[in-house]
Amino acid sequence: MKLQQLRYLNEVARQDLNITSAADALYTSQPGVSKQIQLFEEEIGLQVFLRNGKRLTGITEPGEQILSLAAKVMHQIDNIKRVGDEFSNIETGTLTIATTHTQARYKLPAVVKAFMTAYPHVKLNIHQGNPSQVAEQVAKGDADVGIATEYISDFENLLCLPCYEWNRCVVVPHGHPLLLDGALTLEKLAAYPLITYDFGYTGGSLVSKTFSEAGVSPNVVLTAIDADVIKTYVTLGLGVGLLANMAYDPERDSNLAMVDVSHLFPNSTTYLGVRKDAFLRGYMYGFIELMAPKFNRKAVNEALKISGTSSL
Repeated sequence: MKLQQLRYLNEVARQDLNITSAADALYTSQPGVSKQIQLFEEEIGLQVFLRNGKRLTGITEPGEQILSLAAKVMHQIDNIKRVGDEFSNIETGTLTIATTHTQARYKLPAVVKAFMTAYPHVKLNIHQGNPSQVAEQVAKGDADVGIATEYISDFENLLCLPCYEWNRCVVVPHGHPLLLDGALTLEKLAAYPLITYDFGYTGGSLVSKTFSEAGVSPNVVLTAIDADVIKTYVTLGLGVGLLANMAYDPERDSNLAMVDVSHLFPNSTTYLGVRKDAFLRGYMYGFIELMAPKFNRKAVNEALKISGTSSL
């Protein structure tokens, strides 16, 4: 059994059983990947993958366990490399952040600027997705840090640190009847066409739950993952916008009136998630503290210890 074979198995699983894609990701040939997988299966006397001719069609029951172990081995190898990098070249490396559009657009810029000033030799990657995609990227090791409002705290292998709470506002053109209708209620809001986040994004499911529990059916005519898109369609008069209050800027959005609706919806919490078994580089602790100042290196390690793991 060779480490290279485990790497090939792991990558084929990551590429949804597409050997060609796995070979491209590994910078090798498709026949080479197939051959190494065949040799591995012959050595252990078990099939990892189901096949239809030369095409992989599924994973066997023992294959599921083997691939799970292979993924853990590859993750620990990455940790070993990080240990070496930490003690040989402390201020260089790569930090990959997975987050939603709202966090990337409205909350992260100041943090990213401060981070790049403090760690100028660290390469920063930002991947955007919905909350479940963010959590999955961190859980799989495709991202070092995940920042999202929902779902991320549901993954058992992630340590999730609460960063901050936020709520929502309604935006409408100046002179809109909603501004003259007294205190805003869910019923009044539901009387107008509503433009808001896709319910898989940025607290969207909490909004849906709040309406449902109140027995109110909102007239959602358009959803988007981008607050700027929501504001654009509100400006066109297509509906009332419901978005994160952080996404409204009085100067930039002066063409729209804003009404705070934090009395209608519970606060949402944005979390920062890392894998519990990840080795955190020094600059990763630095980023976490910039994003959530109460979580310095000592506090993060204490949280990891409580969760049953600890960083080196």
